[in-house]
Amino acid sequence: MSFKAKSRPARCVMVLGTTSGAGKSWLATALCRWYARQGLKVAPFKAQNMSNNARVVDGGEIGSAQYFQALAANAVPDVRMNPLLLKPERDTHSQVVLMGQVSEALSALPWRGRSERVWPQIAQALDELRAENDVVVIEGAGSPAEINLMASDIVNMRVARHAEARCLLATDIDRGGAFAHLYGTWALLPEADRSLLHGFVLNKFRGDASLLSPAPEKLQALTGVPTVATLPMWWQHGLPEEDGVFDDRSRASGKVTKTVAVIACPRISNLDEFQSLKNVPGVRLVWARSPADVAGADWIVLPGSKHTSGDLAWLRAQGLDGAVAAHAARGGVVLGICGGLQMLGEALVDPHGIDGNAPGLGLLPLVTVFEREKTVRHRAATFGTLTGDWAALSGVPMAGYEIHHGQTAAHPQLAHDGHAVMPEGLAWQNARGNVLGLYLHGLFEDAAVLHALFGAAAPTLDSTFDGLADFIDTHFDAGVLAGLIESA
Repeated sequence: MSFKAKSRPARCVMVLGTTSGAGKSWLATALCRWYARQGLKVAPFKAQNMSNNARVVDGGEIGSAQYFQALAANAVPDVRMNPLLLKPERDTHSQVVLMGQVSEALSALPWRGRSERVWPQIAQALDELRAENDVVVIEGAGSPAEINLMASDIVNMRVARHAEARCLLATDIDRGGAFAHLYGTWALLPEADRSLLHGFVLNKFRGDASLLSPAPEKLQALTGVPTVATLPMWWQHGLPEEDGVFDDRSRASGKVTKTVAVIACPRISNLDEFQSLKNVPGVRLVWARSPADVAGADWIVLPGSKHTSGDLAWLRAQGLDGAVAAHAARGGVVLGICGGLQMLGEALVDPHGIDGNAPGLGLLPLVTVFEREKTVRHRAATFGTLTGDWAALSGVPMAGYEIHHGQTAAHPQLAHDGHAVMPEGLAWQNARGNVLGLYLHGLFEDAAVLHALFGAAAPTLDSTFDGLADFIDTHFDAGVLAGLIESA
């Protein structure tokens, strides 16, 4: 089936959820690819994203979910696709990124005070995308029925009204209470907003779908909204989850030959870059929050962090500092990425109050100084000569991205304990050869790196996106997806 391009402005399809974790992000990604496969020009949009998973695009950074949605739509990722990004640093404070750039003024404002300040830029970004595309797939955040937040809403129904979007409301039926969640969300919405709901979606269903009746029919009688899809539980759809650690389950494809333990710090960032490890045969990925979680691991990875000194303090409080040091002393492999690299050094120095001062773990001879200006850029570089466990990366080119305030250099009195193994200090290795620190994100997303380290290739993103589109094409009621973009 194919469609002719619609007249402008674009038709907007919006994915709402009854809760966080209902499946909004991956469903929006699937819709982007499904509509793009109909020959339409498609763009994603999320007005406000709260996440420490970010990607570098032209003009700055956006949430990773919108980055992947853009790729699924065959579009060039753009800061307008996620005009407001909140990157939590503490429970009560986030760094605010507006149109790709950090805004210190907005970061200092109370949360409720920001909405009217940023709405004009959000609306403009959405209007521009609508003018340039046939379809805009919009993702909401959390729930649209949080009545304590409705007055300052800039991400759910205010966006839906502005875009005249046709909305799908998804719920996680695996958690239980799905029909109550759907009905309660509908009931708490103003009557005018209810008219924007065009379908309910039951996500993560396990079992016999015939047993759901008569609930969908009764729900439609109460609300006038049909249940348009029952999506089976799908553990391996291939995309990282938008919220939190994407998979607490430890799985491997085939016999386990290597266990990789990633330290799950409270302010972990860019965790989506580990998704590809789940698809490498023989690799078991573990999220570690205690010394017991790293026992028996072949590799320990310290990932990126939005608050390096805070996560380092947490790591020490859990006793993980000793566990990492003991692992390295035994010759175990340790990898630090961005904030993790900074933790592996001798010290964190913060003259501007950006992150915090702290002693490092002392596994690499480095000192990090936090600067006011944030480094946000794509980079391609080639590893130099590495030794020991990382020797396979010698001479391997890598494409990735940087997002960090810290600037790292060799400790002048400890240079003999390690050396740079990538130009401009992007990567460092200790003298023994088992500890590697890297500023570039995306190590395990690079095909050359995966082949060098594991002799394996992960599925391409295009195959993942096509699988998502095929999945919803199979499980949505016939004609629903096409109907959402047809003229009234």
